Amino acid sequence: MAQRLLREYTDIPDGTDCHRKAYASTTVSGAVGLVSSAYSLIHRPPSSVLEGVARAGRYTFTAAAIGAVFGLTSCISAQVREKPDDPLNYFLGGCAGGLTLGARMHNYGIAAGGCVYMGTVAALVKMGQLEGWELFPSPKV
Repeated sequence: MAQRLLREYTDIPDGTDCHRKAYASTTVSGAVGLVSSAYSLIHRPPSSVLEGVARAGRYTFTAAAIGAVFGLTSCISAQVREKPDDPLNYFLGGCAGGLTLGARMHNYGIAAGGCVYMGTVAALVKMGQLEGWELFPSPKV
């Protein structure tokens, strides 16, 4: 399931079809938010059903918003800069996602840290894709 969602995002060339790219990144991050909200509800059971629904929605929709902002920002920056395979586009997308998280938390420190860290991770992931890095290499027997 996760590979299918990620493939849906990576099959779209950078800088093209920004609406599809944003939809795919929103789907991936919304799924991550749904899983994290499930863990939160299992490990800290809510006192009422309403509290559980509110907490699940808070995690899921926050993650989906971060993914949407990342997808739109990285795609639009690729179009504007006319450099579709540049890690800077992903850094800008990650930075915008971190700023979205900081705005959601009402905290400037989280926004600044999220911008730096999420942007750096996104740029490193793009560099790894371009250079053929293997995150989990197959064992050599």
